[in-house]
Amino acid sequence: MYENMKISNLFDTTQTIAAQIFEGVTYPFEVLSKIGSFILELGKSLSLEEYNKVSDDVWIAKSAKVAPTAFVNGPAIIGKEAEVRHCAFIRGNAIVGEGAVVGNSTELKNVILFNKVQVPHYNYVGDSILGYKAHMGAGSITSNVKSDKTLVTIFYENEKVETGLKKMGAILGDNVEVGCNSVLNPGTVIGKGAHIYPLSMVRGFVPAQSIYKKHGDIVPLENL
Repeated sequence: MYENMKISNLFDTTQTIAAQIFEGVTYPFEVLSKIGSFILELGKSLSLEEYNKVSDDVWIAKSAKVAPTAFVNGPAIIGKEAEVRHCAFIRGNAIVGEGAVVGNSTELKNVILFNKVQVPHYNYVGDSILGYKAHMGAGSITSNVKSDKTLVTIFYENEKVETGLKKMGAILGDNVEVGCNSVLNPGTVIGKGAHIYPLSMVRGFVPAQSIYKKHGDIVPLENL
C-alpha cells in the first residue's frame, strides 16, 4: 500500500548478511523486533575460518578491525573488513555490514547496518536500519522514542502509518546522505539516494532522490 516504503524500494538486500530477515516482510520496521534472535541463529551458520566467536553471542570477522577501546555487547555480528573505532559502543542486537565504519564514540543499539554504511563520528543509531552505503554526518543521530512514550507512527504523504512499536528510529535507504548534527525523529524513513541538509530535524517520509532542506521544503536531487 505504501509503495515507496517497501523493502524492495529502499534496499538492495544482496548487500547485507541479514538478507533473510527481510524475506516475507513488506516494510522494514517489521523486522526491528526480530534482530536479536536473528543474530543468534545467523551466528551459528558463520564460518569459523572467517569469523571469531569472541563470546556466546558475538561474532567478529577476522578481517574486521576493532579498536581495543571499543565495546561490543551481544548479540552482535561485525562483518568482513568492517572498522569499529576508538570508544565505539555497540550495545547489542547489532549487525555491522561488510566494510562498514562505526566511528569514535558512536553508539549502536538494535540495528542493521548494510555493507559500506558509515556512522563515523559521534552518532547514535538505535532501533534503525541503514541501507547500503548510507552515511550519517558527524553528530547526526536517530531519536527512537517519542517524548510522550506513545507508539511510533510514520507520516507518509497525508497519512499516518501505525508501526505498533514504542521504539523506532530511522530507516535509511541505500546511498542516503545525512548532514552533520541532524536529528532523525522517531518514525523517519528516507528513500534511496536522498540528501538531508546539515542541522535538519526530520520527521516522516522523505522521497528517494530528493533533498531535504527543511520541513516543507523538499526538492528533487537534480536541484542540488
